[in-house]
Amino acid sequence: MSDHADHILPHGRVLRYPFAERANHWIAAFSYIYLLLTGLAFWSPWLFWIVVVLGGGQISRMLHPWVGLFFFYAVMRMYGYWAPQMKTTEVDKQWWKSLRHYVRNEDDQMPPAGRYNAGQKALFWSFFYAAIMLLLTGVPLWFPEWIPWNLRWLRYLSVLLHPVAALFTIANFLIHIYMSVFAERGAFGSVIRGDVSLEFAKRYHPGWYEEIVGKPAPRK
Repeated sequence: MSDHADHILPHGRVLRYPFAERANHWIAAFSYIYLLLTGLAFWSPWLFWIVVVLGGGQISRMLHPWVGLFFFYAVMRMYGYWAPQMKTTEVDKQWWKSLRHYVRNEDDQMPPAGRYNAGQKALFWSFFYAAIMLLLTGVPLWFPEWIPWNLRWLRYLSVLLHPVAALFTIANFLIHIYMSVFAERGAFGSVIRGDVSLEFAKRYHPGWYEEIVGKPAPRK
């Protein structure tokens, strides 16, 4: 048995996310969704009805940057929890070469991914750097009066880059939903309950399964 043996639960389950990680995930998720909805409303007049539903333009304009700080805080907490496990490995390079099998749900044709596969690692880092970009470009838009006249280009640059970073996260968010709901059946439930079945680990993350039980996952 490996050091992960103490994570094995009764009935063939294994702990994937402790409560603190799950709680932080949902803080990030709900704050992001609020930022997504209000941000789209600010971006396009056709979508301004969203902030009307959420309490009005003034309230949304006031809350948007504050909720953004909550989101950034949650992302930094995720970095503390998961960054050491997000390093690229040789298996990750093989995973990208086998991406067509992943899209087709041909799991037996995929290399033995660890606790996180290469796609999940890419999403993690893209959200991390996008969150930094959103913060850096959001502050000048939050406090435009603090920007000296000779640095007014900074505000113009923020007006351009803030929605670009936001649209990038929207694409990642949609991919994240696909991966957690459709590509890996049971992954979404793991951020609610905290555990997955050993069969889930064996099918989608054979490298992690080997760490847990101390022997390779049988391959078809």
